[in-house]
Amino acid sequence: MEHLIGGADEVGWVALKALLLYLTVVMGFRLGQRRSLADMSAFDFVAAVAVGSIVGRVPNAHDASYLAGFATLVAVLLAHAALTQLRHFPAVGRLLDQSPRLLVADGQALPAELRRCGMTIGDLQALLRRQGIGELAEVRYAILEARGQLSVVRRVAGTAPPELVRAALQSVRRG
Repeated sequence: MEHLIGGADEVGWVALKALLLYLTVVMGFRLGQRRSLADMSAFDFVAAVAVGSIVGRVPNAHDASYLAGFATLVAVLLAHAALTQLRHFPAVGRLLDQSPRLLVADGQALPAELRRCGMTIGDLQALLRRQGIGELAEVRYAILEARGQLSVVRRVAGTAPPELVRAALQSVRRG
């Protein structure tokens, strides 16, 4: 029966290691820069998965102490913090961050760009509907941002693209 439920002392140590690792992660992320989890980049996601894996495995592992888990967590969090800072260098930023993609221009979906993003016209239409768009003709530009959100600029007759859209269009990779 002990193999099934374990000993009380073992359960206590597992719980204590889990609590300590949880508090370590909370403090590590608290000391890090404020970044929205909803806007995770690929390297943010990898860090979150790695941290979750460590916190999930170490408490139950008989061969891993809290200190080993702590050292692993600190290494992951420091690597994440270093990458966060290195993103300020353009060459590193281009490697780590996606570029915005222009999906709609002047009311016309760009099928090649949709394919590059792994999207269908149905995916695009669903994203546009969430933003209150009923027809593609209403859209001057739809840009898939680096973090996966869709930015939509509605068509307004006779106007140049707004400043923020011009900046995005300059960084948009096409082809």
